[in-house]
Amino acid sequence: MTATAVAEHAVVARRVSVSRGYRFELVKLVSQWRIRLLVLACWVAPALFVAGVSGQGTLPSDTLFGRWMHATGWAGPLVMLGFAGTWALPLLTSLVAGDVFASEDRLGTWRHLLVAVRSPRRIFVAKSLASLTVILVLVAGLACSSAAGGLVSVGNQPLVGLDGHLFAPGDAAGRVLLAWVCALAPTLALAAIGLLGSVALGRSSMGLLLPVLFALAMQVAQMLPLPVAVRLALPGYAFIAWNGLFTSPAQLAPLLIGIAVSLVWAVFATALAYLLFVRRDFTNQAYDGSGRRAITVGLLPLAVLTAVTVGAVAVATPSTGSGIEQAKVQRSLATVFAHLYRLQTRQLHRPAVTEAQLRTAAACTKSDGQAAQEGAGNDWRCVVTWHLPGVAVTGTAIYQLDITSDGRFVADGDGPKEVNGYFLVRTSTGDAPNPLWQFDGNVELLETH
Repeated sequence: MTATAVAEHAVVARRVSVSRGYRFELVKLVSQWRIRLLVLACWVAPALFVAGVSGQGTLPSDTLFGRWMHATGWAGPLVMLGFAGTWALPLLTSLVAGDVFASEDRLGTWRHLLVAVRSPRRIFVAKSLASLTVILVLVAGLACSSAAGGLVSVGNQPLVGLDGHLFAPGDAAGRVLLAWVCALAPTLALAAIGLLGSVALGRSSMGLLLPVLFALAMQVAQMLPLPVAVRLALPGYAFIAWNGLFTSPAQLAPLLIGIAVSLVWAVFATALAYLLFVRRDFTNQAYDGSGRRAITVGLLPLAVLTAVTVGAVAVATPSTGSGIEQAKVQRSLATVFAHLYRLQTRQLHRPAVTEAQLRTAAACTKSDGQAAQEGAGNDWRCVVTWHLPGVAVTGTAIYQLDITSDGRFVADGDGPKEVNGYFLVRTSTGDAPNPLWQFDGNVELLETH
């Protein structure tokens, strides 16, 4: 007898409403010591981490915005967001959504729950909403705690964006909040994968690990030299695309595509989990997940969805190949340099100059011109030139660029020393490294025309 049949025959009692079932499932989740510990950790640990790192002499400069943690409190929550998208959020979704159905299999309580609620559909909705609520509380804790730690330890200072543009504290706060909100879309996709694994695999440990394994696979894919269409069509890309919020103007196209893909995955995986759940035979006490059904109703539809999203993104976006081209690299580097040159000018109390007066340009080559002038790699060498008003000599500076597959690059200054070498400049918050020495930038993978 299926779950639906059990519910139809139990007509002597009134069915429990979704709201009551939701409250019941939420109380069950929050009563677990594991969930309470996660909530406590998410609301306390990020603040301690950001405050501790901001007080150290050595910063995580290999992490996006890590080199600015001494300069502004808004860099801390962005560093935490990068860490959360890679490790914390996949783990949290696994521990919450990946176990919300499997725990009933381990305890053998499905028949009792069906007798009480009398509707497998209401059970699914209640459990899904309860796990979603807990995940939202955890994400909010990560964002609020890391922001509080940064503001208390460093202060509400302007933030330097990925194009060298200086964002005022209010603007920086809004963009940081928007970046965390955008990260909810891939988080929902991971949560839906967790629900699907929890339903399809029963008490098997693979259901619990599925969001983590899925996120790891997406990270590996993002490190490969994949075409732009494939990269943007993966649900994990929204964990990266928020970088585009910190340029002026913002690079919104990759972010919007990443969010849309993530939401499609979230809806599709949740629908598959629902379909499996309402068709399950709960009278079989030995049920431990159906491997065949997990493949036919779970894995294969997701593979088809991947192919469909790749095709849709390929049609919608004109960019092909890696998206990292010589002209884009030169344009991005010149833009960042011009903005940071003005920042250095203010810090050194030199006469003000505008980007139009500087007329900054960059000439970049990859592998000394011996290879194709496109793609990721640490073998990009660039010469930046600029002009100062009233000065006949053209200024030049040399940079070595390390560009990753997602378009992010780190520029390392090779001289002249008095321009982009390592020296300290005096700012309102104390001495800081020369902003032109090493800095982060972002190459937009999609065509802008």
